[in-house]
Amino acid sequence: MGALVEKEITTPEYYPLSLHALVNACNQKSNREPVMNLSEDGVTQAMRRLSDMELAGAANTTDSRVRKYEHRLQEVFNFTRPETAVLCVLLLRGAQTPGELRGRTERMYPFDDLSDVQAALQKLMSREPALAKVLPRQPGTKESRYVHLMSGDGGGPAADEARTGDAGRNPEAAALADVSDGRAGGRCMGDGERIARLESEVAALRQEVAELKQQLAQFRKQFE
Repeated sequence: MGALVEKEITTPEYYPLSLHALVNACNQKSNREPVMNLSEDGVTQAMRRLSDMELAGAANTTDSRVRKYEHRLQEVFNFTRPETAVLCVLLLRGAQTPGELRGRTERMYPFDDLSDVQAALQKLMSREPALAKVLPRQPGTKESRYVHLMSGDGGGPAADEARTGDAGRNPEAAALADVSDGRAGGRCMGDGERIARLESEVAALRQEVAELKQQLAQFRKQFE
């Protein structure tokens, strides 16, 4: 899923992707964590699951005899461009801080500052069901990390680490598990997680206030 979103934005001239191109995109060494080693059969099975969920499928193209694939996130969720960029990088690289997300989304959407990233994260977390969540802040760190919930809430950081380990041993099984887990709920946040989420909400509100101030200043200039 993340590979389809990434290639649509960064290399639109080659999108939708053939099966061969999609496998290469999934297995590329850069901007992936963990690095995968999927076969064409594994990717085909994953695409069937995504098609059943109406999140991706075969593209309706008339200029090629080769079947090509596309995602359908926009049709399902009507994301803004910032939301799409943040969710894409979370899908490709797992748990990350707002600072990491800002640097890694640059080719897809140029965020001006961290508050814009946090505002996009807040929008994803505010959806029903939520599509992202904040993890409890780790001791000695300044920023909280965020993860996507496209495959459901697997039980927090420990489950994330276990999933990463499974991907290394059996990447095809891990890829299929990610699209078949569902978007189950049941999020029990600890104190650290609640605080981090409140911080994100405050940052989003500050961004909205700043935008309102700017609009008010422009309105006043009309009467000067």
